[in-house]
Order: sequence, then structure tokens, then C-alpha cells
Amino acid sequence: MKIAFVGKGGSGKTTLSSLFIRHLAATGAPVIAVDADINQHLGPALGLDEAEAAALPALGERLPLIKEYLRGTNPRIASAAEMIKTTPPGEGSRLLRVREDNPVYDACARPVELDGDVVRLMVTGPFTDADLGVACYHSKTGAVELCLNHLVDGQGEYVVVDMTAGSDSFASGMFTRFDITFLVAEPTRKGVSVYRQYKEYARDFGVVLKVVGNKVQGQDDLDFLRAEVGDDLLVTVGHSDWVRALEKGRPPRFALLEDVNRRALHRLRTAADATYDLRDGQRYTQQMVHFHLKNAQAWGNERTGADLAAQIDPSFVLGESAVAAV
Repeated sequence: MKIAFVGKGGSGKTTLSSLFIRHLAATGAPVIAVDADINQHLGPALGLDEAEAAALPALGERLPLIKEYLRGTNPRIASAAEMIKTTPPGEGSRLLRVREDNPVYDACARPVELDGDVVRLMVTGPFTDADLGVACYHSKTGAVELCLNHLVDGQGEYVVVDMTAGSDSFASGMFTRFDITFLVAEPTRKGVSVYRQYKEYARDFGVVLKVVGNKVQGQDDLDFLRAEVGDDLLVTVGHSDWVRALEKGRPPRFALLEDVNRRALHRLRTAADATYDLRDGQRYTQQMVHFHLKNAQAWGNERTGADLAAQIDPSFVLGESAVAAV
């Protein structure tokens, strides 16, 4: 299952995504965790110290390797240099699977131990001195989108992505790559305004969107969220002494997380698992093609745009047929 956590800056989406990752790992589920936020905080939220987090390999710095591996023998892509973030797979492309070992994971993922359980962590990487003034952050998240476009995952397998804040997620087609999107919202006007904007932008793309109310302190907060987001409100989370200890760098064993918050995480997993039977491989592929064509049309050079459009394999559907073919 591919799962995104979004929300305005400071809403707590990184904290909640890290708790959800811990919850999944504690059940023995295979998990790939991806930090796709410009503020790289998922590693520390999973218990890494600053030095360990800084040493994580950056996806954005390994794009040539990622492209070369995923290109495989696809005859529509003459070289890795021709691939862009929206390039879809086709005949001969290599696909990624959650449980496997491959050169992309070897170069870009690192195991993180969580109370005896292990997840794979991948990060886009922060801005570098070379980026300042000449690059936008989407040059980093493009590596995540390319991997998601080539990822085949099954029931009981999880890819959890901590996304960029606010509606910045819509700067690419990556928002359509998920089975479910959890929008973390505080019980404030600013918190729910991000929800409204996200729902409006996503309305034509079949995005499954559920709201997780965070920092909810009482009935008034709950009533406010219910009035503002209606049935999209899935669950709420309040104060956590466990999280406060984590933020101080002294997290207790995850088994000691408060029961009410553990139940909330269980509801998130139940909601995510329920979307598996809703998967539509043809729509997933069509959306991939849609955004790739938009990129091709955006190129000022007509020939370059035509070359990008030619990368599309109209016979390829990243659905159950692709799973069987891997």
C-alpha cells in the first residue's frame, strides 16, 4: 500500500507518519519509509541522531543510478539522461518491489531499527550549496516520483511517504501515486484551509483523502473539525507523553505508547488496507501518462516534447498484469 501524509507546516504530519511507520513495523509488516519533505525530519522522528540522519544517502544525488536501473531494456528510452520524473514504465523497464533487494535500495535506502523491528528509510536529501539560487526542491522529489511510478507493492506491504507541506504536493503528479492520503489538520482555520485546498485540487483524480485531527484537546476541537471536514475526518489524536519524550530524544519503548493513540494508528491502517480492493491499474497508469504528457507539452523545444511523449508505451498497464510479469 502506498500512503502519503500531508498537511500544513507544523501540523505534526512527520510525527504522525513516524508513529504510523512504527506501528506497521511492530506488526512485522514490510515498510519503506520515504522523507519527501523539504525539511528532513523523518529520520530523527524515527530515532536517528543528527549525525546518523545527515549521513543518509540522498535520492536526489543518485538520480543517474536510479534512472539507469529503472530504464532497463525499455526500447522507448535510449538513455537514462532522457528520463524525467514523470517517465512511465514500459516493456523492458525494471520495477521495484517492497521486499526485494536491488541496486536502488542498496544505494539509496538504509535500515532503521525500531525496537527490534526494521524499516527501510529513503530520503530526498536537503538543499546543498550547489542548489541555492538555481534549483527548486522538486528536482529532489522527482526521484521519489520516478520510484513510485515504477513500484509494484502488494497487500500487507507499505510505502509511507512524508510529503512536502501544504498544497506544494501538487507541483507534480506525485499526489496521484497513493492508495490513500492522510491529511493532518489542527483544529484551526489554517489547519482546515489546507484540507479544503487539497480536496479541491484532488477532486478530479480519484484521490482517497482522510483527515487526521491532531492536537485535539477537547470536545470543542472535535466539534470544530467535524463541522469543517465532515465525513472525511477519520480519527483524532491528542496530547502524548510518549511523543513528548521522543521530541526530547528519549523515546520509551513503542509498546508504551498510550492506548488511545495506538487505537488511532490501528484505524489508520484499517483505512489504508481497505483501499487495496479499490485499486484501478488502468487509471493509475492513465494518470501517470497524463502528467508525463503535460511535462512534454511544457517543454519549449517541440522536438524534446515529442521525444518525451514517445516514451509512453500505450500497451503497458501498471496493475495486476505488471505484478505477474515481474
